[in-house]
Amino acid sequence: MNSSSRKRKVLIVDLDVHQGDGTAFIFKDEPSVFTFSVHCGKNFPLRKQQSDLDISVEDGLEDEEYLFTVADHLPWLLESFRPDLVLYDAGIDPHWDDELGRLRLTDQGLYQRDLYVMKTVVSRGVPIATVIGGGYSRDIDKLALRHSIVHRAATRVWRECGM
Repeated sequence: MNSSSRKRKVLIVDLDVHQGDGTAFIFKDEPSVFTFSVHCGKNFPLRKQQSDLDISVEDGLEDEEYLFTVADHLPWLLESFRPDLVLYDAGIDPHWDDELGRLRLTDQGLYQRDLYVMKTVVSRGVPIATVIGGGYSRDIDKLALRHSIVHRAATRVWRECGM
């Protein structure tokens, strides 16, 4: 089978505070898509779907433990699944100031998370597409600033990787 007829594999990395239940449901019978969700277990949705890998974390989790959790799984997934593309949901609702989040990440923690995910993927020669996600704050300026974190991290990866 030549590379153009080979079925492409996609890894979905969902780091929104809520489980990636939509993608888990949509791709549950699609072996070429692997769904990976790190989410607050006691948060919405009440009934979770079955992702290929669900990591349920406790309320109040802070930067260091959260980053360790992501770092403990992402490299292994990239090595074992070997995706042709990574789709990354950079949810900002794990932030400590998010009204619906229940986790305790800081702006710096979100930046470190986004930087880690993108560097880890790009360093393996895998393309990554990133979307912003989540964010439940009445302060639109703070919300917009948090959504820009992934763009700042992507700019750094772009510069450092000589793209």
